[in-house]
Amino acid sequence: MQTQTFSHEAAVQEVYRLTPQIREYDEFMYLGVRWLPYTMFFHQANYQSTVINTDELGFRLSQYRDTQVSVARLPARTPVNILVGGSTTLGTGATSDAWTVASRLAAHSDEPWLNFGGRGYNAVQEVVMFLMHQHRFGKINNVVVFSGMNTLTLEGLPDELATEHGRYYYSYEYDHYMGKYNDDLKRRTNTYASELDKRNSLLSRMKQYIDDRFNDENPADKVIDDSTTDTAQRVQRAAWVVSNALKQWQQLLAPFNARLTFVLQPMAYWTRDFLTADEEAVFNAIDSCPNNFWRLFSQILGPENHAPFASAIEAECKRLGITFHDMNQMYRQSPLLSHTVFVDRVHFNDAGYDEAARLIHQNLY
Repeated sequence: MQTQTFSHEAAVQEVYRLTPQIREYDEFMYLGVRWLPYTMFFHQANYQSTVINTDELGFRLSQYRDTQVSVARLPARTPVNILVGGSTTLGTGATSDAWTVASRLAAHSDEPWLNFGGRGYNAVQEVVMFLMHQHRFGKINNVVVFSGMNTLTLEGLPDELATEHGRYYYSYEYDHYMGKYNDDLKRRTNTYASELDKRNSLLSRMKQYIDDRFNDENPADKVIDDSTTDTAQRVQRAAWVVSNALKQWQQLLAPFNARLTFVLQPMAYWTRDFLTADEEAVFNAIDSCPNNFWRLFSQILGPENHAPFASAIEAECKRLGITFHDMNQMYRQSPLLSHTVFVDRVHFNDAGYDEAARLIHQNLY
């Protein structure tokens, strides 16, 4: 089909026209994030809307029978199941809390499933977040890690943003603003620094004044993509990060005697070799107004990257004795394969999330 060219603003409005619920998710994120120790950031707490609601810890509510449950609102005297991951687990694209994978798993299984999704989280942050909240849980039956794509996407960040702890969402912003803090340290009046450092601090203050006075560039507008990243190495790195996180999950869950399952989340171009007309339209609009996260997909869209990534994680799961499933493969057997289920490259609409839950339930129970 012939694609239409949009200005940035027109493209945003087209995305909202085609998927109106996405406006709610954008508003949810652009309120800003809460900066937290260890995981770095998380969602707004006690957020309320017709589309997405969070508890007092920032976790999205999920539906269980006629009640809503969450990490902060555990069902009384009932074992729980936990769905872990990034924004696909969170349910970006669902029209309400009732249509996330966790909520639909609860509907299919008649058991409580908690939404343990963190928008923008990589595999390491998912583990650390559980580490911070494990004391809240009693009996856990299942932990399903429905993840992988955030880690692969973020490993596409340029090498200068890499650290010995990996690559992560807000890598550039963190480096930029904490660099300013280092500059502030050099400008301290009362310091143990040497006289040479104090003289240098005067030059630093002058430079900072000039930068602040004449540079009106907004760091949030910095364009970042994956054009300089070696794709093969990126896939290998990301598979290792995910696999190592699963080993840590196994260790953390041992006291709970919970069953651990990994499900590689799907990506539209890996699940099938076509898009529906509706998907084509919204993908075109998104590509006309990309943010940095979408720019980091440019080198991994090809299906040739799917097998190396999935097989490396599967091999490590087999070695560790962890059940592995690939939702890209699972969806190929779905009766909804030719239906419109994606709202963007990695997020579903309501029908897509329900089908993902059905497929997980089918392979879990």
